[in-house]
Amino acid sequence: MNTVTLNQKRFQLKDIPTRLNDLAAHLDQIQSLILTGTDSDTVVSLMRESRYYIEWIVPEFVDIDVDSCAELVDLGRVLTRWLFNWEKIWVDTDSRTEVAQITSGLSERVREISKVAS
Repeated sequence: MNTVTLNQKRFQLKDIPTRLNDLAAHLDQIQSLILTGTDSDTVVSLMRESRYYIEWIVPEFVDIDVDSCAELVDLGRVLTRWLFNWEKIWVDTDSRTEVAQITSGLSERVREISKVAS
């Protein structure tokens, strides 16, 4: 069994609000690392794992709140765009700052969604 499968099983044992809060915590970590300008590899890893989190949350949450699931899917698309352009973003201070600001707002929104899921 690979690491992703093991992490998925462990992650899916949690309730949906906890999973959403874990996603928000990842976004907070991403923002912090971007603002300090350190450890680009960890940021990339957190973004990738956040996309998995979204993939593992949405199927069970869609029957509860389809609109919030659509927002989560959009978040996954944003992360994918950033990953695709990450080398350019990382070397440009203005781009990094913009991503950090957006990430902060996304984290807050995910926490709001977690309250709906409760």
